[in-house]
Amino acid sequence: MAEQVLAGIRVADFAWQGVGPMTSRYLAHHGAEVIRVETTTHPDVQRSSWPFKDNIPGPNRAGYFNNFNTNKRGILLNLGHPQGVEVARRLVACSDIVTEAFSAGVMAKYGLAYEDLVKVKPDLIMVSMALMGQTGPHRRYRGHGMHLAAASGVGYLIGWPDRRPVGSPHAYTDFFVPHFAACALLAALDYRRRTGRGQYIDVSQFEVSIHALETAVLDYTVNGREQSRNGNRLIGLDAAPHGAYRCRGEDRWCTIAIFTDAEWRRFGAVIGAPVWAANARFATVGGRVRHADELDRLVESWTAPRTAEEVFHQLQGAGLDAGIVQSNQDIHRDPQLEHRGHFWRLEHPECGPSKYDGPSFRLSRTPAVVDRPAPLLGQHTQQVVTEVLGYSDDEFVAMLAAGAFE
Repeated sequence: MAEQVLAGIRVADFAWQGVGPMTSRYLAHHGAEVIRVETTTHPDVQRSSWPFKDNIPGPNRAGYFNNFNTNKRGILLNLGHPQGVEVARRLVACSDIVTEAFSAGVMAKYGLAYEDLVKVKPDLIMVSMALMGQTGPHRRYRGHGMHLAAASGVGYLIGWPDRRPVGSPHAYTDFFVPHFAACALLAALDYRRRTGRGQYIDVSQFEVSIHALETAVLDYTVNGREQSRNGNRLIGLDAAPHGAYRCRGEDRWCTIAIFTDAEWRRFGAVIGAPVWAANARFATVGGRVRHADELDRLVESWTAPRTAEEVFHQLQGAGLDAGIVQSNQDIHRDPQLEHRGHFWRLEHPECGPSKYDGPSFRLSRTPAVVDRPAPLLGQHTQQVVTEVLGYSDDEFVAMLAAGAFE
């Protein structure tokens, strides 16, 4: 296999939770040496977040953490200890990139702001991924992706038109902010290759999250129209039925989208030409949209006795748009993902064999490799401190006894 595209790049990864670790994971999967810096004084909350392998809690058994940190080495550093900061600065001095995702001002508190670190690494590339960015009246706000889904307006659009917003039950924005941050880092690496100069990248997760609104912002700025919740209905195009319909089994659903009158007639034939499918109110797309609530109930009367797989294959076989709302179990046995090799199976020291996400894109000449599970808490501290940073064994033991590695 050809050398990976980021081979020879070292990353001092101070980031925690979701966005930061997922950003550096892209780099690790493509050959960068990512050294994950943690502390037991303020542990990464992902290490204590469900789900845990076999439902047994433990800092090394957390599913999210282990999935977000494959291919990395992990060390413990107590940044509240002067020697811990000294080690951190030496790590930065021999790294190409620093990543961090604390609220604004945290790195500066430890003397590890960009202005401090360029003194030890003049061509350093550093990315900060604070919730609100490094400047502005809200720069010190702290929170998670669920807060951002609300602050950015994404949560306002999730739900039904006659009810209050339901928001997102998960950190929705965490799963696309890393794409922006990783691309910015690659651009900075290219800039340094061409000019010899580093960069500081100030990523505002809040601002990136606004991109998830798709056309809602444009609709308001151009048309003065404020979009709101629309359930599973399509905004901007007429389609009915259009939604997720209950199928047989526990929490099983299939999506169906019918856009044209020709598709509607074909749909009626596929489902056995029930009397209601020939009702004149549903003959045109305009009529179906006007009577969408009634139509949804009738469509679900056909889907409910059938499995999602039956509905999917029957409609897809007739050239109609349909898709199973897949569970985690479905995803792990999906033939397309299996063919693409999306999941990588690794042996974790505590969790045993488990599957982990690979990147969703393939580089033809320098493909990703996912070959190491996430580090145990502090697993590589001595190795990195002595072999990478050049401290002697005696120096390591002395700093360990003094509390630098906690």
